[in-house]
Amino acid sequence: MIVILGAMDSEIGSFLSVMDNGQIRHWNGFDHHQGTIEGRAVLVSKSGVGKVMAAMMTQHLIDDYRPLAVLFTGLAGSLQPQIGIGDTLVARDLVQHDMETSAIGFPRGQIPFSDWRFIPADPRLLHLASDYEPALGKLHVGRICTGDQFISHREMSSHGYLAGELAGDGVEMEGASVAQVCAVNNVPCLVARTISDKADGSAAVNFEEFLPRASHNSLDFIRYMLPQI
Repeated sequence: MIVILGAMDSEIGSFLSVMDNGQIRHWNGFDHHQGTIEGRAVLVSKSGVGKVMAAMMTQHLIDDYRPLAVLFTGLAGSLQPQIGIGDTLVARDLVQHDMETSAIGFPRGQIPFSDWRFIPADPRLLHLASDYEPALGKLHVGRICTGDQFISHREMSSHGYLAGELAGDGVEMEGASVAQVCAVNNVPCLVARTISDKADGSAAVNFEEFLPRASHNSLDFIRYMLPQI
């Protein structure tokens, strides 16, 4: 089967609305929804917000269900002027922007005493996604920065390294941890996000305004990907 994850209930609701033959399995307060979408066996689940929750859920699902691939969708903030609200950003690679150990000689984003820094998407999934044409907005392929912080305009003055040192295109709170767990387990992974804000001080308003649109975008993207995987 293929695992489809989103951080919050609101980010997976659209998938459940089109799932056939759905069954619910319970695990430690989480509901895993098994069924079919576009004729493909899928498991749809909420991961929870933040790196720890997302990593925990990804490892659990890999251990218990041995998925063919993991697709993570949801919202992100734009770090580049050409990436607008409502656009789709597919991660070419991902990095933990809040992993900062330069005091002991490692560049920002690198996990100390390891080679893990910029975690690439699965090449085949990325190739398939690169041909996707959103019904609304534009498609961008770039770097997603992940950290346990909600980055808004107030924080950007102290977070210039996101678009500078790390050359990030979008920022969110789960993707890099999911990608790293999948990479360690040799499970193909792809992260795709709908841009809900531009870290310009209007994040809260845009978040509520674009959540239905983001859910629709995510569903369109998953429906495009599933028959090809």
